[in-house]
Amino acid sequence: MQCRFSLVSLICVAAAAHAQPARDWAAVDSALGRKGAAQAAGVMRYGFPRSDLQVTVNGVRLAPALALGSWLAFRDVGGGSVMAMGDLVMLEAEVGPVMRALQAGGVEQTALHNHVLGESPHVMYMHVSAHGDPVKIARTVHDALARTGTPAASPAPATPPALDLDTAAVARTLGVAGKANGGVYQVSVPRRETIREDGHEVPPSMGVATAINFQPTGSGRAAITGDFVLRAAEVNPVIRALHGAGIEVTALHSHMLDEEPRLFFMHFWANDDAAALARGLRNALDHMAVRTAGR
Repeated sequence: MQCRFSLVSLICVAAAAHAQPARDWAAVDSALGRKGAAQAAGVMRYGFPRSDLQVTVNGVRLAPALALGSWLAFRDVGGGSVMAMGDLVMLEAEVGPVMRALQAGGVEQTALHNHVLGESPHVMYMHVSAHGDPVKIARTVHDALARTGTPAASPAPATPPALDLDTAAVARTLGVAGKANGGVYQVSVPRRETIREDGHEVPPSMGVATAINFQPTGSGRAAITGDFVLRAAEVNPVIRALHGAGIEVTALHSHMLDEEPRLFFMHFWANDDAAALARGLRNALDHMAVRTAGR
């Protein structure tokens, strides 16, 4: 009995010696000029809403939380290094200066494209990736965003506005509960399999979960957008499911370069009865290997 106890003790001591201490993100907060939000799996995520932009699609003014939110996420990968990924929202005239600033600081681009169609003014989305010192990465991104109209961080309102949307019904239909953020109901649906890049796990909060956003537009209607994260065999069944519900596909492309398994990102748009749209979205999710209630 004493031997077993001693062996367990030695194992515990060895494990403690190899355990990674929790990273202090204060220096990254300082470099980015805002606080991050801790996510599952050790991810720290920072938001940069483009509240300076007044973008409309088919008469709907987009809330920043619907489709105009830049973000950057970090995950510790050991040895003092992090893996960083993000998506930066910008006007066409901002693309060149931002890309040059990122390249100068060692932050790479993995995609540049649209997410919606017919918006005014036209908006581009630049996906970024980096590995290394988190403070250096943060300073580079901060310097790049300084070349855009991205506002400085501002405190969240003490009492968020109530959503004109039956969020409980939407959650029941989708099989996943979401959260209210900036006048938008945001739902994140993770895939079942583990996604990896460069040998490291990429958690859902680093951009590999399906994102579905509802912005109420009155009388039970909502504008919806986001992106489905798909394997190749899922792409066309999901397109057909969305079209069957009156939901338009606005983009289909990659966001990453070396992920395993290979993923495709499908963006969508509709402005219609929220309950009907939720049913259509759930039908699309049922063609995918995702984690929803009842599956």
